[in-house]
Amino acid sequence: MSAAAEGKRLWNRVPPPARDAALVALAALDAWLSFWDGTPLGLALAAIACGALAVRRRFPLAAFLLTLPATLVQDILVAPVAALYTLAERSRDRRLLAVCAFLSAAAMAVAMQSDPENSRAWTLIYLLYNLATAIAPVLLGQLVQARRDLARRLVEIEEAREHERELHAQAVLARERAQLAREMHDVVSHQVSLIAIQAGAMQVAAKDADSREAARTIRSLSVDTLDELRTMVTLLRASGGATTELTPQPTLADLRRLVASSGIEAELTGDLPASVGTPAQRALYRTVQEALTNVRKHAPGAMATVELWHDGDAVGVTVTNSAPSRTSLPLPGAHLGLLGLKERADILHGTFESGPTNEGGYRVRMRIPSRAD
Repeated sequence: MSAAAEGKRLWNRVPPPARDAALVALAALDAWLSFWDGTPLGLALAAIACGALAVRRRFPLAAFLLTLPATLVQDILVAPVAALYTLAERSRDRRLLAVCAFLSAAAMAVAMQSDPENSRAWTLIYLLYNLATAIAPVLLGQLVQARRDLARRLVEIEEAREHERELHAQAVLARERAQLAREMHDVVSHQVSLIAIQAGAMQVAAKDADSREAARTIRSLSVDTLDELRTMVTLLRASGGATTELTPQPTLADLRRLVASSGIEAELTGDLPASVGTPAQRALYRTVQEALTNVRKHAPGAMATVELWHDGDAVGVTVTNSAPSRTSLPLPGAHLGLLGLKERADILHGTFESGPTNEGGYRVRMRIPSRAD
């Protein structure tokens, strides 16, 4: 680790209140060394300018404005520069930053104009010099802000790539399971059906009771095996994730934790009857999970509402998000998540809808008939 990185790591370990106290002390030392206005007003303005640095994190613009009066009456540097840097590091309004930089430079130039030996030409020169001095912390603050935004975007890109890798793995697994389901349906199910038919014919043609009973047993077991095979084929075609139906699956009881840990501002409303079946609960849970993932991926800064609802014929969930507050990253997507949700709805004889809203957001809605619970 380099010396600069080590120093930054140690500095980050210092609590923010301790940093603020050190900066206030440095500003007070600067004001004392350059103090030439010994009036009570000058002392009060210097104290206000130094004390404003303690609240510059929460109120950056107010802290900067509080440093200007002291700058008008004496030549201080630390307080206005620190306040201007904090404002530039936290604000995205570049016109405001330009105005504040000019005000800081003008205030320092006015302080120099108070000396009768300074001509107007020298005042203009000091204004330009102070303007360059004021622009430096603004540029530095904007650079730090851009670096922080870039780091956040890199994290989002890495999360999106990880999600895409998971989707690819699920797609490969889904294709393998679909192939296995076809083989079971086309080969195994066909042969078991022939066994059931032959057993039924044997049951009719058998002359003694033992043979008829044996044929009936074979036919009954064949029919039960066909039912199990149909269930397994349905599960294989519906499942596209890394988990299987043998492992514990999420239910509606896990929805609140899912919404709370989604990483976006989301609200869960409504409820569902306790009689909702396990397959329907899994389908509704996966709908909310995929919808919230897409909001985080494609609509940065958007708010989402998860609404559980039911009527006499069906239960369902609707996930609606607002328009994104910032530009989303141009990330690739195969739309496998929404396709999987539609397949889940089809298996349960329900419906699945998704599309943009008039307000610029997106809505996902799944409806499952009550008889499919």
